[in-house]
Amino acid sequence: MKAPSSAKRKRLDISGVLLLDKPAGLSSNDALIRAKRIVNAKKAGHTGTLDPFATGLLPICFGEATKFSQDLLDADKTYETVVYLGVKTETGDTEGAVLETTSSPLPSAEEISRILPRFTGTIRQVPPMYSALKRDGKPLYEYARAGIELEREAREVTIHELALLDYTAPRLRLRVTCSKGTYIRVLGEDIGVALGCGAHLESLRRTRVGTLEIGQSISLDDLESRFADGQAPSELPLEPADFLLSSFPAVMLDAALAGRFVNGQRLSVVKERIATSAKPGRRRVYDAARGVFLGTAQLRGDGILAPERLVSLSRPPV
Repeated sequence: MKAPSSAKRKRLDISGVLLLDKPAGLSSNDALIRAKRIVNAKKAGHTGTLDPFATGLLPICFGEATKFSQDLLDADKTYETVVYLGVKTETGDTEGAVLETTSSPLPSAEEISRILPRFTGTIRQVPPMYSALKRDGKPLYEYARAGIELEREAREVTIHELALLDYTAPRLRLRVTCSKGTYIRVLGEDIGVALGCGAHLESLRRTRVGTLEIGQSISLDDLESRFADGQAPSELPLEPADFLLSSFPAVMLDAALAGRFVNGQRLSVVKERIATSAKPGRRRVYDAARGVFLGTAQLRGDGILAPERLVSLSRPPV
C-alpha cells in the first residue's frame, strides 16, 4: 500500500485575536475557515458577520480568546459606504437584480444634507429579507430566494454618527457609526426612499469594531504569504485575548486573591481591599505580580466581584 505523500498537520493551540481585513466575495465564515486553515489553529471564531460583498475589519479569535468574542458582537461599529442613488435592487446592494430605476432628477447635496439628520439617534429599521435572521430555524434569505416575503417587526437601532463624506451624483459616500443590529443596506434604502429616488449600496467597508481599527488589520493574502515564507506561529500578528476588553476597567489582584479567583471564588471588594470603582459592571481581572490576564468578572451592586469567564492557564499561548 502506498504511503501518503505528507502527514496531516497537527492543529496548534494558538490563542489571541487576529484583526483580519475581509475581502469582498467571501462570507465571514468562509474568511474564518481560510484564516484558521492558514495558521493551522485548533479553535477559532469570528466576532460578527459582514455581508459577502462587504470588506473590512473582521476580528478573529483563536483559542482562549473565543471566550470573549461576544463582547465585540455587542460593540458599536463604524462603516464607510457608497450609496448609489436612483436604482433600487432586490437585495439592497450590488448582488441583487435591479427592481426600479428612477427617471427623475437626482437630489442636490443640499437636499441630502437636510434629510440625513432624520436618520441619526434612535431609529427603527425593518430587517431585510436577505439577511441571516432566522424564522422557524431557517434564515430569511432562504425564504427570499424561494420568492417568499415574510412579515418582519421593526427594531430600534442607534445611529451615533452619519457623516456626508462626498456626493458626486449618483454616488453618495457616508460614514456611519452605529449600534449592534444595524443594517447599513436598510439605511441606504431608507435614505433613497426619503429622497424619493430609491437607492442601493454600491460598496460597504467596516473600519472599526469597538476600539479596534482597520489600520491594525492584515489581509488573507498577506497572512498566507507570511506562512508560505515559513513564518512561525509565534510570529503571528496576534493581540492577546484581553485586547477585546479594553473598554472595561481593570482589576489587579495579589497572588492569594488571584488563586481564589481562578478557582471560581467570589471576592468582596471592600473586605479584600480591592482597588476599583464602586460602579457595577464588567471588569478585566489580572494577577498583578505576574501581569497575567485571568479573565472577566462582574462587579455586583453589593460589592462582590463574581468570576465570569476565566482563561485557562494550563499552557501558555502560542
